[in-house]
Amino acid sequence: MVGGRFSLALNAALAGLLVSCTPSPETPSNSRDSEAPAASSRTSLQDALSFHASFDKGPDADFARGDEAIYTAPSYDALEDAKPGIGTPDVQLVESVGQFGGALDFTKKNGHAIFYSAADNVAYDPADWSGTASFWLKLDPSVDLEPGYCDPIQLTDSRYNDAAVWVDFTKENPRQFRLGVFGDLHAWNPDEQPPDEFPAFGSRLIVSDSPPFSRDAWTHIVITFSGLGSGAGRARLYLDGAPLPEVREDIAEPFTWDSPGSIRLGLSYVGLYDDLALFDRALTSDEVAALHALEEGVSELHP
Repeated sequence: MVGGRFSLALNAALAGLLVSCTPSPETPSNSRDSEAPAASSRTSLQDALSFHASFDKGPDADFARGDEAIYTAPSYDALEDAKPGIGTPDVQLVESVGQFGGALDFTKKNGHAIFYSAADNVAYDPADWSGTASFWLKLDPSVDLEPGYCDPIQLTDSRYNDAAVWVDFTKENPRQFRLGVFGDLHAWNPDEQPPDEFPAFGSRLIVSDSPPFSRDAWTHIVITFSGLGSGAGRARLYLDGAPLPEVREDIAEPFTWDSPGSIRLGLSYVGLYDDLALFDRALTSDEVAALHALEEGVSELHP
C-alpha cells in the first residue's frame, strides 16, 4: 500500500506539472510577429463569423449573413430616410491607408447616421445574446476628436443607454476609452437620470485610462459579450489582442430590441477605421489573439 500511495502521489504531481505548464486561455500573445493562428483557431473563427467589411473593395460588407449594404441617414432619429451608400462628404473610402488595404476616413465630426443593418449580421437573441465585435482605429484622440463624446461603434435598436453595446471616448482630454453594456433603460435607470449624476451608469463601464491610440499606429479593438438578456450576462474589452483586467459580470437586466437594430459607425468620430467584423458568439482570449495575429485581417477567414 505504501508503494501504491507513492505511485498515486507521483502521478498526481506529474499531472499538476503538466497543467501548470499549459498556457492559460486568458494570457494571449500581444505580438503580431508571433506564429500564425493554429488551424483550429482559424476554423473556429470562420465558423463564428457573421459579418465583415474590409473597406478594400468598397464600403459594403465583403461577407454578411444579412444585408451587406452600408446606409446613410440624416440622423439616427430619421433612419426611415436612409439610403444605400455613404451619403456625406465627411466620410470617405481611402485606398491603401488601412491596417489591411483600404479604410474609412472620418474627416470631421460625423453628424450623419452611417450604419449597417443588424438583422442576421448580429446574432441578437433577447433571451441569450452573445457576440464579438472587432475593428481597427487610427487616431490621436487628444488632437483629432472634436469636443464631445465619440462612439466608434454602437450595436442597438435605440440609444446608447437602452439595450446597447458600444465603446466610446470621453469628452475631455485626457480622454478615456470605455466599453458600455446597457440593458433596457427602464430596468437599470427607470427615472432616466443623467449619466453623470447616476452611479449605476459608471458601474456598467469598463474603462481604459491610458488607451494606446496614435496617429502612427493602428489599434485593434475587440468587444466580447455573452448571455445578455439571460440575467447573467458578461462582457470584456480587448486592446491590441490583450484583455483589460476588468470583466463585467452578472449583467442582469433584459436586452429588448423592438426593431432589427443597426451596426452604427463613427458617431462623432474623426480618424481612420478599418476591418470591421462581427462574430455570433463571444470569442475566447486565445481566439482574440489569433484574430489579432491575422496577417491580412479577417479577409483570410472567407473567400
